[in-house]
Amino acid sequence: MRIGFFDSGIGGISVLNEAVKHFPKEDFLYYADTRNVPYGTKAKEEVNKHVQAAVEDILKEEVKALVIACNTATSISINELRSIYDIPIIGMEPAAKPAIKLSSSMDKRVLVFATDLTLKELKYRKLITRIDKDSIVDPLPLPELVEFCEDLNFNWDELSAYFRTKLEGFDLNQYGTVVLGCTHFPYYKPVLKEVLPSHIQLIDGGKGTVERLSTLLKEKSLLSDNGTNNISFKCSNGDRNYMLKMRNALNVLQNELNKPKRKPHK
Repeated sequence: MRIGFFDSGIGGISVLNEAVKHFPKEDFLYYADTRNVPYGTKAKEEVNKHVQAAVEDILKEEVKALVIACNTATSISINELRSIYDIPIIGMEPAAKPAIKLSSSMDKRVLVFATDLTLKELKYRKLITRIDKDSIVDPLPLPELVEFCEDLNFNWDELSAYFRTKLEGFDLNQYGTVVLGCTHFPYYKPVLKEVLPSHIQLIDGGKGTVERLSTLLKEKSLLSDNGTNNISFKCSNGDRNYMLKMRNALNVLQNELNKPKRKPHK
């Protein structure tokens, strides 16, 4: 049986990419809710309805575990999903805890990039209230970045200008870490490394999510030893062009984004 990954679009492929590296003997199904992407600008009730419908569709396939590879969907729907289904369901949350630990050691602040809806959700606010004892975390919504990613927009100059504009009001010397709190955002690590001062470290939740998935699969004796790293793609509107786009997005993560583009910002 396969491991399922779900997002509204191609963002969760950044988490799938981590899983493919971590589980060489597993097979995967990636499902994008292309009928309703993006989630981050929609009302909470609407997003929850879309997530529930998408997960119901995914579980018609043979999946032994499901990763909700979307911070927005996790914050809104994860508890209800776990109450309904009995397979392991793993969610995402902004990796603020390791960022706070690292920034605190440098006497610096933390900047969290995410969608508007993630930053407004009670789940995120409870997380920050619990772990940000010294009030060093600042939010920055970047909803346009999801749309850039969905368009496979990797135009270096356009993106660099976008980030510089969004960061104009921040004294970046005060920050030690930037949390990429949306699974679409890791695509833009190379550009951010140029735009941000070299001392700032980028942190996302992909690796932590995959490690949690690994732990649960071991606990429930669900690890496979005969998979081939095969990846199937499915989307809610059946768009074959979008399925090709998802494969291209995975190729971007595995190849192009690992190549240095320019010298980092000093």
